[in-house]
Amino acid sequence: MGAFTNKIDFEVLVMVKNANPNGDPLNGNRPRETYDGYGEISDVCIKRKIRNRLQDMGENIFVQSEERSDDGCKSLAERAKNNIVMQKALKDKDNDAYAKAACETWMDVRSFGQVFAFKDNSVSVGVRGPVSVHSAFSVLPIAVDSMQITKSVNSETKEKKSSDTMGMKHKVYSAMYVIKGSINYQLAEKTGFSDEDAVKIKEALRTLFVNDSSSARPDGSMEVCRVYWWKHNCPMGQYSSAKVHKLVKIIAKGDDPKEFEDYDINVDTLPGLSVEEIEGI
Repeated sequence: MGAFTNKIDFEVLVMVKNANPNGDPLNGNRPRETYDGYGEISDVCIKRKIRNRLQDMGENIFVQSEERSDDGCKSLAERAKNNIVMQKALKDKDNDAYAKAACETWMDVRSFGQVFAFKDNSVSVGVRGPVSVHSAFSVLPIAVDSMQITKSVNSETKEKKSSDTMGMKHKVYSAMYVIKGSINYQLAEKTGFSDEDAVKIKEALRTLFVNDSSSARPDGSMEVCRVYWWKHNCPMGQYSSAKVHKLVKIIAKGDDPKEFEDYDINVDTLPGLSVEEIEGI
């Protein structure tokens, strides 16, 4: 596997229509909102979807969803314990060898990092990953539609039919969300993250909502419309990520944009830095 060459920044534009992109468990599973009414998708949620896509692409993933487990392991501790090289390093109390084996085995560890701290371990090992992902925010404040849902049969056998009320279901009618992130050269060197891995991350972002449908997010309700990918011409990067992420300027054409085409999107330039614009799926 080759090395990682130059810093990368990226930005992803996502359209949400009649879906709950990321429910807040502390607020009745309503779509997450900031205090000023903008929609939010947590970075943890986005990384979960990236991991799922990488797993679909055949990559080894350490932090797997329980329903997606492909190795029979029921916990992270069990997955780590089944790695022979890591267990040898653990016995030798060699934290560097332990981290190196984890990064070589699992792509999400060498991408996002991981803390290995389990009850039966005598050491605690932390890995810092080069791929950082911000929480996504909507371009405009969101409008949340809520409806009461019911059931037509008792959940348990009862003499008397119970109340039909089941709870509430929430959705965002229409909104554009923006995901921002970057890939750091120094941390990529430490974890062994490569240019080939970066290409896989880019493909995972392009196809982020493939095989991700649920009752809260029906097929077609979440769409990646654009991926902007900046590869700098030097390892440390020509410009800061903050400056690069400001290049994409999004303005709604009217008061109530419903489609991707209802937004004006302009991408400014910086001297010596080119952008790859990729159509989403």
